[in-house]
Amino acid sequence: MTHTASALVEPGSATSARRTSAMADALIGSEILKIAAEIRAMRAAGTAVCNLTVGDFDSAEFRIPKLFEAGIEEALRRGETNYPPSDGIPSLREAVSAFYKRGLGLDYPSSSIVVTGGSRPGIYATYLTLVDPGDRVVYPVPSWNNNHYCHLAGAVGVPVVCGPEASFLPTPELLERPLRGARLLALNSPLNPAGTAFDDATLGAICDLVLEENGRRAAAGERPLYVMYDQVYWMLTFGATRHVDPVTLRPAMEPYTIYVDGISKAFAATGVRVGWVAGPADLVPRMSNFLGHVGAWAPRAEQVATAQMLAATEAVAAYRTEITTGIRRRLDLLHDGILALQRDGLPADAIAPAGAIYLSARFPLAGKRARDGAALRTNEEIRQYLLREAGLALVPFQAFGATDDSGWFRMSVGAVSPGEIERMLPRLREALRGLTT
Repeated sequence: MTHTASALVEPGSATSARRTSAMADALIGSEILKIAAEIRAMRAAGTAVCNLTVGDFDSAEFRIPKLFEAGIEEALRRGETNYPPSDGIPSLREAVSAFYKRGLGLDYPSSSIVVTGGSRPGIYATYLTLVDPGDRVVYPVPSWNNNHYCHLAGAVGVPVVCGPEASFLPTPELLERPLRGARLLALNSPLNPAGTAFDDATLGAICDLVLEENGRRAAAGERPLYVMYDQVYWMLTFGATRHVDPVTLRPAMEPYTIYVDGISKAFAATGVRVGWVAGPADLVPRMSNFLGHVGAWAPRAEQVATAQMLAATEAVAAYRTEITTGIRRRLDLLHDGILALQRDGLPADAIAPAGAIYLSARFPLAGKRARDGAALRTNEEIRQYLLREAGLALVPFQAFGATDDSGWFRMSVGAVSPGEIERMLPRLREALRGLTT
């Protein structure tokens, strides 16, 4: 049969059928990456921007450990370029097991660990292994990407809004009702985006809720409630902050806890793509089966080098001191600078950083007007104003599931120098002074 031009329908026209799956059609791209692309274009055009957007590292500011870099090069020279096992090379899984035993007191055999190409596949595998379409997933807001993973898994997301009074972390009181009947509770500490961390009392009480719920379900013959604990920032804690985790606080949580982790943040190795999942022995092989079909493996040479690095206890400790010192210097510059603005009566606030590479800062500018008379109403308009007038690039909490325009933003410091922050703060002061009501 021959089709005439008039019989053809242009893709995307009003009369054409949908060309993608319903999931893909409704999937929202990363809000953070969209903002980051905007900033890259501005900097390429020569605009001075203090880029506090993507949770990444600039290798000019934070380089991966020299031991690690040399290990990758040597593994490549040896020809470590073929497929790794789908669950990770044995030496790395054993190294992660020993690393957790030394650093966290967690006792996970290598058979309970699966290696992934960065931490994201571990999160995705957790969702797809544990959550059926229609299952309820409870997660705090703000948090990173749980709304999108719920969409990918066909889950019913149950966002729990957490405020600054609790450092944007969920409390037992907030979670008690939503956890009833849920399949998964997604937690992250230190927290992306806020840079805050659980204390043992709060996390312990949340674990007690999970154990109580699972006791009820076991008696009724129902499937359990699981906790996905994203602790990829656990080595990046500051001052008196001590990282806590579910199984250490409540050993009875072991059958219900899945840890997601990796080297991306603690070793400034975001592009190297080595992560892992540690969890119950009956769940991890099923995750491995899923990941084997997806092919979300870390490259073999990087796995070999990571195993060597994690075993180098003194080198890891020295690098941890180096990177946390650099990160905290930048976070403290921002935090202290913003509080100085607040003391001078300007509309700015920030929560003291406890870990990760983030500072949560508030610029409550809604209702104010710029010099040209333009009104600021939303976080997006505030973001654009601060970018235009102060060269300050931020990510609004809307990118982490928030729906209100209260002026909260994430500042990420892995890709800026202390000098860039110091040069930006006077510009920020002038931008805030230039507003009227």
